[in-house]
Amino acid sequence: MGDPGGNILEMNEVSKSFPGVKALDRVNLQAKAGEVLALVGENGAGKSTLMKVLAGIYRPDARSGDIVLDGGKVQYSSPLEARKDGLILIFQELSLVPELSVAENIFLGNLPRTRLGLIDWKTLREKTRKILKDIELDVDEMQIVTRLSIAKQQMVEIARSLSQGAKVAIFDEPTSSLTDTEKKILFRDIRRMRDDGVAIIYITHKMDEVFEISDRVMVLRDGKNRGTLVTRDARLEDITQLMIGRVLDDYFHKNQAKKGNEVLRVEDLEKKGLFSGVSFSVREGEVVGLYGLVGAGRSEIAETIFGIYAPDAGTIHIGGEKAHIGNSRDAVHLRLGLVPENRQQQGLVLKMSCAENLTLAKLDSMSRFGFLRMEDETRLFDEYKKKLSIATPGPAQKVVNLSGGNQQKIVIAKWMSTTPRLLILDEPTRGIDVGSKAEIHRIIAELAEAGMAVLVISSEMPEIMGICDRIISVRSGEITGVFSDQEVTEEKLIEAITHTAGV
Repeated sequence: MGDPGGNILEMNEVSKSFPGVKALDRVNLQAKAGEVLALVGENGAGKSTLMKVLAGIYRPDARSGDIVLDGGKVQYSSPLEARKDGLILIFQELSLVPELSVAENIFLGNLPRTRLGLIDWKTLREKTRKILKDIELDVDEMQIVTRLSIAKQQMVEIARSLSQGAKVAIFDEPTSSLTDTEKKILFRDIRRMRDDGVAIIYITHKMDEVFEISDRVMVLRDGKNRGTLVTRDARLEDITQLMIGRVLDDYFHKNQAKKGNEVLRVEDLEKKGLFSGVSFSVREGEVVGLYGLVGAGRSEIAETIFGIYAPDAGTIHIGGEKAHIGNSRDAVHLRLGLVPENRQQQGLVLKMSCAENLTLAKLDSMSRFGFLRMEDETRLFDEYKKKLSIATPGPAQKVVNLSGGNQQKIVIAKWMSTTPRLLILDEPTRGIDVGSKAEIHRIIAELAEAGMAVLVISSEMPEIMGICDRIISVRSGEITGVFSDQEVTEEKLIEAITHTAGV
């Protein structure tokens, strides 16, 4: 492995073009043995493209620069080839084989064998148990991974990288599905790899993670390297300005609306096994936050209000009247909207166009004799493209080709177009860059100032404190606290979500 503190990986003047797009423009990157290099930038800045070039998923442009690993020039034709050289990638999209066991996934391609060439199941189980113990992942090594939660599947992916003797380990948004406890374990393991001389490249949109885990931070914008900073000497404003090319004056936009009539009230709402005794309200012009750890029941509360789950007990009142919401169609008729946690799987049809996705929630009102009025669809798209500053060539662009931030704007626009009384946003800024986050915060404030009631679910404490008028803490399916924006503190929120506390 390279000298401690020396460059174990260099990417020199690397470029990559796609039809009509220069994704990377003479990018230079140096990763040192025994350090964590954070790689940041807005969606579409080129971060994932750069890593895919490194791993052999994409070939760099002809007459582009070169890649040097541990002193020798390399060019891989596949991630498997890169893995054999000690270059390990852990992408945000999991690459596990769903129907294989935890042990088989961790040692896939390197299964221990007996003298007869058969799989040595005893050794496989022993090795797997040791790795699982090291990362404090409490699962049976022979459990089929598809039966695990997404968070635990992510930890299995990480365990696989730890088993393979990496020289360079690349983590792409690794905490997107992890609880705070799992995140702490991950960071401990990353530090252990760093201390063992591994070079870590850590891709994230979360600035708190950049400052917590990295030694240096490299910023990409529009496919170019805009600067590399020593993390301990950097300020958030420095990194943000390099990322978006301007100073971000107001990262959080606090709603200034006068609060109106009650729009939503739930009383003693219960879904057995998920949550119980849930009571709260949201008024016109108010942004209310639901905050808690992953698995606390926040999303399930929102989905029950929207008719995805049927409650076992309790009542839901909309506009002062008791509502019977048997399904999401009933919720839409009552003028409720839900921006789901997973925009790609639950909020969008990726192969459809921007305009088609935007009109999905109001097809009835935009159709005549069963036929969609195309001119109305285009007019609606143009209206919300301007309102939300959606960066896309036009209404026919497929949403799969948009950045995460612009995909999220399409989902929000879909529900805004229905003029809802209540809009529920579940993790509205997950997986999007700092500039797009600020725009989403602005949109939320503007919706409230226009008189809409807004319910926000977020796992990011600075966000929930920065945009909400009131915050409701949730732990193990129960409400443990209600805080106004004037009285809330980080300490109070942490206490409320980690210990049982009275409302």
